Amino acid sequence: MEYLKYILLINLYLLLIGCQSNKNEEKTSGKPNVLFILADDLGYKDLSAMGSEFYETPNIDKLANEGLIFTQAYSASRICSPSRASILTGQFTARHGITDWIGARSGLAWRKNNRHDKMIPAFYAHNLASDFLTLPEALKEEGYNTFIAGKWHLGQEGSLPKDHGFDIETGRLRAGSSSKQFYYAPFDNFHLNKRKKGDKLSSRLAEETIQFMIENQDSPFFAFLSFYAVHAPIQTTEKKWKKYRDKAEKSGFAKVGFEMGENLPIRKYQDNPVYAGLVESMDDAVGQLLKSLKELDLEENTIVIFMSDNGGVVSGDNYSTSNIPLKGGKGTQWEGGIRVPLIIKVPGRHVEGQSNLQVVSTDLYPTILDLIGADLRPNNHLDGISLAPLLGGRRIDSKRPFYWHYPHYGNQGGNPSSIIIEGDWKLIHYWEDGKNELYNIAADIDEQENLSFKYNDKMENMSRKLMTWLEKANAKLPIPDKKYNERLAMQRKDSILNQVLPNLERQRKDYLRPDWQPNADWWGSKVID
Repeated sequence: MEYLKYILLINLYLLLIGCQSNKNEEKTSGKPNVLFILADDLGYKDLSAMGSEFYETPNIDKLANEGLIFTQAYSASRICSPSRASILTGQFTARHGITDWIGARSGLAWRKNNRHDKMIPAFYAHNLASDFLTLPEALKEEGYNTFIAGKWHLGQEGSLPKDHGFDIETGRLRAGSSSKQFYYAPFDNFHLNKRKKGDKLSSRLAEETIQFMIENQDSPFFAFLSFYAVHAPIQTTEKKWKKYRDKAEKSGFAKVGFEMGENLPIRKYQDNPVYAGLVESMDDAVGQLLKSLKELDLEENTIVIFMSDNGGVVSGDNYSTSNIPLKGGKGTQWEGGIRVPLIIKVPGRHVEGQSNLQVVSTDLYPTILDLIGADLRPNNHLDGISLAPLLGGRRIDSKRPFYWHYPHYGNQGGNPSSIIIEGDWKLIHYWEDGKNELYNIAADIDEQENLSFKYNDKMENMSRKLMTWLEKANAKLPIPDKKYNERLAMQRKDSILNQVLPNLERQRKDYLRPDWQPNADWWGSKVID
């Protein structure tokens, strides 16, 4: 009798193992899931994996170690809304028409900013047009359930996530922002249910994404987690601030933290403990996601992509970080404004390490389609190519030009300009005076030596290519402001030099004081009864 009972138990055990095996096979034999994580304003060197010695990002670093990290990855724009539109459409900004962040003044309304600039910025589209077949719409046609959590910034009613292929959305900012308790509960400005005091926004968005994955684990899904971090206002907990404040002290405080750039002061070092804490909080949220993928047995059937929407903020906003050795940052025409971290992990394709292939965010649309076994849609993702062969261990011999068009003035000091990059060569065309600058970004990564006179033929050839492309794309251009007043423009520059720059140095020293605190409850992160 005992013998029969023993046999029955073994058979039951084998049956359970078989059921679990079948369940796992069901999860891995179908189309792979896609988890796309988009950071906001994360700089090229803001990850430990990208060379930061100050910020700590162990979870994203682990993802980088398991996947492929691209050292020459570009965002399609120096600013958020155009960049996000390019990811979803696979097209450069001049084509889809969103060339500035939605909400920025353009045309004659620009004068209301009292900046006294030489040009009237071009008009731009304030909504993502419905005639674009977006990435989530294409994935829905392939049988995917689609989800977005977090930042949208591609229009209001009529151009919301649900209008562009997302089945479920959560965490979208209602209107405007608040510097008080932005990153901590009660999240009054967001489409999120209230939670307990002290809850972090990045973690809440990760939790919402995890819940979607739980509910859709038996069918292919596309989950797009669009963080607000590390965009201003920068906020963190007292514990994380102290950790990085002490770390900065141990390394030695630089006497001067800023220098005057062409239009605005520029942060010289990664030594901001508040920003460092915000970066780590975002990394914590990424860790939640990766842990859940493993616990749900989805890790081996989920493509994970991590990217930033544009370069890190060295000027304007909160003057948060430094992108050295890259020049400039968010909003500027330099490499620091458009070169970003990009990591892709594809299960079953054990391609790890680094790639120095030049890629751009418009490549992600066709890459995802290719990786899930779907037909490419070259008439839609006009400005992207599939990186799937590279991720499968094969070479991609892609010699193609990239184009940027920003006919606006940036809040971060950028000028109206257009760019073409072709291999090692980068040409910047300035719309204020029509001049061109030419750089060899392989030999001169910080863009110090303008080679336009030395290599005049190269400059003229690239300039013709850029202008021809802009004309074909029907690019909108800025126009000279007939009311431009040079005296008032110089007064503004003097004010920045004599008031803004000293104030930034004082603020930096405040952040690094051992007794500093922003307010009693640390922006809502500390629960006070």
